[in-house]
Amino acid sequence: MAHLTMKESYKKLVDRLNRFPQGAPPSDLLYKILEMLFSEKEAEYVSLLPIKPFTAKKAAKIWKKPLAESQSILETLADRGILADVERNGEAVYTLPPPMAGFFEFSMMRLRTDIDQKILAELFYQYLNVEEDFIKRLFTDGETQLGRVFVHEPALTNDNALHVLDYERTSEVIKTASHMGVGICYCRHKMEHLGRACAAPMDICMTFNSTAESLTRHGIARAVDVREGLDLLQTAYQHNLVQFGENIRENVNFICNCCGCCCEAMLAAKRFGMLNPVHTTNFIPGLDATSCTGCGKCVDVCPVEAMGLVSANDPHEPRKRKARLNEDICLGCGVCVRNCAQKSISLNERPRRVITPLNSAHKAVVMAIERGKLQHLLFDNRALWNHRVMAAILGVILKLPPIKQVMAGKQMKSRYLEHLFSRPKF
Repeated sequence: MAHLTMKESYKKLVDRLNRFPQGAPPSDLLYKILEMLFSEKEAEYVSLLPIKPFTAKKAAKIWKKPLAESQSILETLADRGILADVERNGEAVYTLPPPMAGFFEFSMMRLRTDIDQKILAELFYQYLNVEEDFIKRLFTDGETQLGRVFVHEPALTNDNALHVLDYERTSEVIKTASHMGVGICYCRHKMEHLGRACAAPMDICMTFNSTAESLTRHGIARAVDVREGLDLLQTAYQHNLVQFGENIRENVNFICNCCGCCCEAMLAAKRFGMLNPVHTTNFIPGLDATSCTGCGKCVDVCPVEAMGLVSANDPHEPRKRKARLNEDICLGCGVCVRNCAQKSISLNERPRRVITPLNSAHKAVVMAIERGKLQHLLFDNRALWNHRVMAAILGVILKLPPIKQVMAGKQMKSRYLEHLFSRPKF
């Protein structure tokens, strides 16, 4: 009976997680991961929490517990990176992050002794890299994705630098963030336990603003200033790491420095490249075939295998090779540009600019619309019967073809919602 009760708590938690736009497909592996990260009681408590930010008073009301006890539970969960918290007007405001980017990563961003991180890493690998349902849904459902690539700034010339907006530069995110934290790279830490990690720096996972405020307070990340942040960025450039961050323009919460062999986003881009799992930069490499020597350096550093070598078709040198770009899967990061000794590669603007949501709220709503989950954002208090009913009704309505087409229209998702979320009251 106890086993059945425990399983029911975790089933409720999985249902709660799947009200996020990204979701977490149920599987035996997911349940094993959650059982390592949550106790049975914690799973029950978290399953009742709303999607929108909430206070300890709100949690106490939902849980029907005294305020002091509720605050203690919330603080314990925040200490482990299950919840994120920020202080607003002298009061702590909590949020349950999605599994990714969220508490999956936070569980591996520091060394811990309270859980067996080797076993957890093996479970993550099987769930994310072998089963693939989670990663495929995370990176390929809908048009608007979780993350985007930032341009490799050393690859910019004076001419194309004029066309790079501030929100497209990692350096600008670092300079303008209210808080910044650095932790262990979840991806390489996971691969290290499996004996598959590369030699890229480990202590280089960047968080910003409200996420960094919470993670540094609880010792999950280390607080750093602008100077150290820029130094770390230079280290990432030197190791040909790709900056992959939150797909928004304002108050970016994370930027990972990704390698092509360990990092989830780059692995997803290689496996599902034609499905556009990662938003590209607004640039695309241009190749000068006349000066290319076919050395292959661009092929070696490309994180998603968009660069390849083909015959140069030179009758005088039949073995001569030249670089060729697969534009359909290229991220436009520009790492190849800086590594070309012959200066045969340059960054050119893409014909059509990539649309980036304004902020986290804008992104969440657009992703929810595309994935048929808007009702969960509007009626997210599962503790109330009328909210559950209204969410179910709205879910059916939003699946009707004419309504779905209107809600998912590009103007609706970009112009109208951007205006809505840029208004002062939000």
